[in-house]
Amino acid sequence: MKGCRPLTEAEIKDVVRSFGGVFASRDKALFLLGVKSGFRVSELLSLRLGDVVQAGRLVDRVTVQRRNMKKKVEGRTVLLHPDAKAALSVWTDQLKAAGYMADDAFVFQSRKGTNRPISRCHAWRVLEAAYQVNELTGKLGTHSMRKSFANGVYQRLLARRAAGEAIDPFRMTSKALGHKNINSTDAYLSFLEADIDQAILAV
Repeated sequence: MKGCRPLTEAEIKDVVRSFGGVFASRDKALFLLGVKSGFRVSELLSLRLGDVVQAGRLVDRVTVQRRNMKKKVEGRTVLLHPDAKAALSVWTDQLKAAGYMADDAFVFQSRKGTNRPISRCHAWRVLEAAYQVNELTGKLGTHSMRKSFANGVYQRLLARRAAGEAIDPFRMTSKALGHKNINSTDAYLSFLEADIDQAILAV
């Protein structure tokens, strides 16, 4: 969703605690994988058990196949963050207990039909409910997960550069997002305009 803002670390923690009901584990796993990997919601929903569980254990790196990427140019592989891994472990155990054992079973199962993922619209409704419960304001949606990932990566890289490392936080964030065009990253980090405003006022 264009113009969505990222979530703060405190807001992410609040949202994680907000999922309830029969599919709480699924929704928590979806959200944590989104904010910890930077995959788009359509990419997350394309994941199948064979993408995240291999040889009976969760993978260390998750790959979204090229056919499921936005421009279908190439796939993208991301390190599986421990928080996302723990949430996925709980959910995939529930899937297996429910009989979803095949590699081609979708990870984020819908209760409608046989082996279907939830829709992007349903994912939005799940997150919207969590945002409302926590009385979060501003433009928020499914894309806020990816924006949160971008913001978190960029801020940590900035801190490393401030500590003396010879790195380029902007280009490294661009790579983490899988952007081929650096201009895409420039537009992506547009929420940092508030920092620019503060710098101007401090001059």
